[in-house]
Amino acid sequence: MDKILVCDDEKDIVNALRIYLTGEGFEVVEAFNGKEALEVLSKEDIHLVLMDIMMPVMDGIEAMVELRKTYNIPVILLTAKSEDMDKVLGLNVGADDYITKPFNPVELIARVKSQLRRYMMLGGAKEKNAPAQNEKDDALRIGGIELDDRAKKVSLDGEEVNLTPREYDILKLLMEHPGKVYSPKEIYTEVWQDPSFGAENTVAVHVRHLREKLEYDPANPRYVIAVWGHGYKMNDM
Repeated sequence: MDKILVCDDEKDIVNALRIYLTGEGFEVVEAFNGKEALEVLSKEDIHLVLMDIMMPVMDGIEAMVELRKTYNIPVILLTAKSEDMDKVLGLNVGADDYITKPFNPVELIARVKSQLRRYMMLGGAKEKNAPAQNEKDDALRIGGIELDDRAKKVSLDGEEVNLTPREYDILKLLMEHPGKVYSPKEIYTEVWQDPSFGAENTVAVHVRHLREKLEYDPANPRYVIAVWGHGYKMNDM
């Protein structure tokens, strides 16, 4: 059973989310600020986090920064604000998705299931008795970047790089087709598998974060290149 951490300072929202999620067969663990969320993560085997942005003690953005130092699980941020800046800031520190309150329960559950599917595909849950495989079989290499799709690992000049599931999917898409330009809408559709509403800002934030991890000079990238007015491509080196 997948275990979901719900973190919001409004107890009514936490209760509502618990009802929705347990009704779909998920186990729910509760927290009411970012500090409590981090404490839960240190003790529980959590598969996904639903976390509010505006909270006392430690807000969702601060908690995201700390969380991403250790954990690679999917995180969906909840926000009562409609301003794009909150959403962009959340994505920039490593969130995988966001949903604005008041939310539609059907949409929320669909997003949770989508994130969990992608997390499992990226090796989030491995069978204890799974047979060993040759991890080099599915490796993609461009310049100093190597993406090993069996092991779900990315390295830069031999050093492992910790990517979020979204960042990994974007990099894999671009590395599989070096030199091909993908528009933000195409990237969003391929990676998020949702309608491309808000694709421009969302993809731009993830690409910027990806560059910060893979480029020695993110302002002058050599790998993930922007093609003005069209989109992004992986440099065919």
